[in-house]
Order: sequence, then structure tokens, then C-alpha cells
Amino acid sequence: MKCPFCSCEDSKVIDSRPTDEGERIRRRRECNSCGKRFTTYEIVETVPVIVVKKDHSRQVFDRDKLFRGMLKSCEKRPVSLDQLEKAVDNIELQLQSGLDREVSSEVIGELAMEQLRDLDEVAYVRFASVYRQFKDINTFMEELAKLLSDSGKEAK
Repeated sequence: MKCPFCSCEDSKVIDSRPTDEGERIRRRRECNSCGKRFTTYEIVETVPVIVVKKDHSRQVFDRDKLFRGMLKSCEKRPVSLDQLEKAVDNIELQLQSGLDREVSSEVIGELAMEQLRDLDEVAYVRFASVYRQFKDINTFMEELAKLLSDSGKEAK
């Protein structure tokens, strides 16, 4: 593993431990050249999920892109990074465990909105407003009305 400080390719593992419920291995390493320590993560390589965009183009699922979009909607909201990580983990797990190797961007957007609705309603509305590209205030109000009616059902 190449050292991020001096680019030497010779390092030794100091500590290894499982993280994310055994999905990844966290390794602390020490560079044999400069002596600095750094962390690496090891994950199982999986068959990539291909996202089919609205214009029918295809690209490999990008977990970081999903995380950044959801993070933006949670800005200045009481949602921790840990909660957001778990939400993205749930979405990624659903995509990986599905039989389809190609998934539409609409499906991913709906999964993200489900997760955000459970975390924070304001973050959900923010994400939905960008994702669904509300054309006017009426469309926005319809989404809010659905959210309110769903909240009323859950309270009972």
C-alpha cells in the first residue's frame, strides 16, 4: 500500500479490525520509510450496479455522489453523519442484494427519499424538491400534503 505522505510502497500493518458489521476491515499501517501512520479500508469487491439515467445513459453507481446529495439536503439539520452513512449503507445494500444489475436513477431517488423521510422531514422535502424538480408551488404543496397525511397515519 502506497504511503500518502512519501509515496513509498513499503508499509506494515499495525492493527486490523472489522468495521461496519464485518463489511469492511480497517487497517492501521505504518510507512517503513517515513514512519508516519495512515488508515486503509478493505472491502469485498462486488459486481457493480449500473445506474440508468433519465436520458438512458448508463454509469456505475457512485455511493459518494448519493451521499453528497443526501448530505446537502441535511445541511443545518439535526442529522448526524453516522445516521446519513447508515442510510446510504441501507440503499447500497438494497441495490447490491437486488437481482437487477441495472437500476434506474428514479429507483435510487425514491430509496433516498424513503431514508430521508425517516431521518428528517425537512431534509426529505429539500431532497424531493430537487429530485422531483417541482415546477410550481402547487406541486410542492401536494408533496407536503402527502408528507403530513403520512405523519398523521403513523401517529395513530
